[in-house]
Amino acid sequence: MIRLQNLTKDYGLIRAVDHVNFEINEGEILGFLGPNGAGKTTTLRMITCFLSPTSGNIEVENMNIKNKQLEIKKLIGYLPEHNPLYIDMTVYDYLKFIADIRGISNFASRIKEVIEQCGLNGVVHKPINTLSKGYKQRVGFAQAILHDPKILILDEPTSGLDPNQIVEIRELIKELGKEKTLIISSHILQEVQAVCNRIIIINEGKIVADGSTEELQSAFQNKTKLILELIAPENEIVDISNNIIETSILSISSLSETTVKVEIEFDSANDKRAEIFSFIKSKEWTLLEMHRENISLEAVFRSLTIDGGEK
Repeated sequence: MIRLQNLTKDYGLIRAVDHVNFEINEGEILGFLGPNGAGKTTTLRMITCFLSPTSGNIEVENMNIKNKQLEIKKLIGYLPEHNPLYIDMTVYDYLKFIADIRGISNFASRIKEVIEQCGLNGVVHKPINTLSKGYKQRVGFAQAILHDPKILILDEPTSGLDPNQIVEIRELIKELGKEKTLIISSHILQEVQAVCNRIIIINEGKIVADGSTEELQSAFQNKTKLILELIAPENEIVDISNNIIETSILSISSLSETTVKVEIEFDSANDKRAEIFSFIKSKEWTLLEMHRENISLEAVFRSLTIDGGEK
């Protein structure tokens, strides 16, 4: 649906986006991550036709931004990081104004649908400048989806919101993701992990990672850390590493008089869980819990954007 080919953007001598290539398929919810100044917003602005590339190409629905900008803009709803609202207008008047600009003929019924979808019923006749930040963000969503676009691009949609407002906006994003292709730029990694089925990380203008959360974590998971809770004699726990090769016990701690917590590590390429389970069974210990501790998305992000290691 969206294809970026060798996309580059220069500001004088500064290269903000450096030969970026990726595709976004219809129905995907893509999280677009990167540190400040990485090129996220510049890339989004080029996709939405607000900026022209220095070189490279963007296609949306097989239309080229070089000669089909107006047609492409009709397909895209855009919520910038700094939500541009006419705050002296009421919510209804503002949406009516946007509908006029968009040429929406059945504006009354469409505005009613969007007000319902975005939870604006209680504030529809209030001036925007009297609304909370959360409601202002909802108004921004409403203008972005008013023309029923196939593609929705959200730049930092939960920036500055309190935890309750973040949950509300997250639910709205999930609902919109059922029927639209979404691109979400955010600094809140938990937010992206909660709503996106694919993540792209950009750093210094270049794509350094692309995949699901699980795929990105696996790429950095050379070692597997296994957490066990056992009813077993603490002084015999070392038998696990003594009897199962290529495993090492990182820690042993007592949770109660009979229960022990054990951290075991082994190479991810050689899964030892079945052997460990069989050994515990042979010792007639009671296994209460066994789970892997995966590397966090935050650790992956930091490794790619601070440590500089491209995977």
